[in-house]
Amino acid sequence: MRPILLSGHERALTQVKYNADGDLIFSVAKDQIICSWFSHNGERLGTYKGHVGAIWTVDVDPTSSILASGSADNTIRLWEVKTGKCLKTWEYPTAVKRVEFNEDATKLLGVTEKRMGYMSNIVVLDVNTDPEAEQTDERALTIVCDESKATVAGFSYMSKYIIAGHEDGSISQFDAKTGELLLNYAIHDLNQPITDLQWSADRTYFITASKDKTAKLVSAKDLQVLKTYTADTPLNSACITRKKDFVILGGGQAAMDVTTTSARQGKFEARFYHKIFEDEIGRVRGHFGPLNTVAVDPTGRSYCSGGEDGYVRVHHFDKGYFDFLYEVERERNNRSS
Repeated sequence: MRPILLSGHERALTQVKYNADGDLIFSVAKDQIICSWFSHNGERLGTYKGHVGAIWTVDVDPTSSILASGSADNTIRLWEVKTGKCLKTWEYPTAVKRVEFNEDATKLLGVTEKRMGYMSNIVVLDVNTDPEAEQTDERALTIVCDESKATVAGFSYMSKYIIAGHEDGSISQFDAKTGELLLNYAIHDLNQPITDLQWSADRTYFITASKDKTAKLVSAKDLQVLKTYTADTPLNSACITRKKDFVILGGGQAAMDVTTTSARQGKFEARFYHKIFEDEIGRVRGHFGPLNTVAVDPTGRSYCSGGEDGYVRVHHFDKGYFDFLYEVERERNNRSS
């Protein structure tokens, strides 16, 4: 899988996201710029400029009409994908660390930072995917995370629940209409923050990544842990592939955090695990720093990763990937042993 290297950011990547058709990639970094790229060849389509702080998060609606971003400048901004025009700005007391649309992009969720006496909030906004429409200033819902600050959040299937990951390693399930807390479980090690949460295609389950060096597959309905994938380095991101039963994990320890006694610095690789059997099946190298974010093409043709090194790497899966029958190989090895 020869990578396509996307060089458009001057600072560390924070999130990469495909659109629903898989033909566009949106990337954000600490350099205040949103980039859009054609996924098939890596050509840059354009940039979205307006934020005045590091951009932490980005999401695009299913029709690729509007784009949402959240930044350290304490704003969520809504953009028209085609023209790059900023359609709306919502201001908050603290940085916005996560944004995500629900399935039909009628609602937009934002996660605000806990800082300067303000609690971490999950805010929900009603949005209109028509770029010509006027967007409301009113919040549809505010959830105050007073126990442990939320780091990531998203909407489950049919916008029934809001699922949030927290700094203390726990996962919460909220009623998406009322904001009532329904469930909360500590699924990762205590005080090891959850760094990412990405959905399956139907949003009935999701994968988390954590600094405790594990990723977990979790049911949205009851927050039961279905599978656990164990790595040997802190994880920053995880995603679920389409068409094949794999998950991809990204992470790595920054050089400043590695002790002099560490046998091997870095480990800057995308790691592939079998979704069902939990076995690691391969790694893809290339980044010169920790992988901060990984994302998979919704059509199953490729994946991309964004690193602390400022690069986005796009890998299109080759024939060997699609022909690989892990279950057959595993059964054959079991019989021979």
